[in-house]
Amino acid sequence: MKGAWAEALARKHLLAKGYVLLGLNKRTPFGEIDLWMQDGPTYVAIEVKQRRDAVFGTPLEALTPTKYQRIYRSVVYLLGRDDVPVRLEAVLVHGTPKQFRIEHLLLEP
Repeated sequence: MKGAWAEALARKHLLAKGYVLLGLNKRTPFGEIDLWMQDGPTYVAIEVKQRRDAVFGTPLEALTPTKYQRIYRSVVYLLGRDDVPVRLEAVLVHGTPKQFRIEHLLLEP
């Protein structure tokens, strides 16, 4: 898997911040959640995007409104309800496995 290193890096970053891993690459009829985690009482769906450079756009540009809606629908599907605390976040990885920079963002609806 081409971006596996970026997902592993994001996972390590979030675990160090105290998040608890609930699942990896959780597939639903609406798409996939890269990292399914919990931060205290809040469930967190994390999208990981990695780009070596900006030739094909930045990692943030890959998070389209359509992608956001798919993530949200996947969360509701996984929980089976929509009345629990949930956050959607992104970990953007710029660079290569040898030289990278991480951005951790809250995705707003």
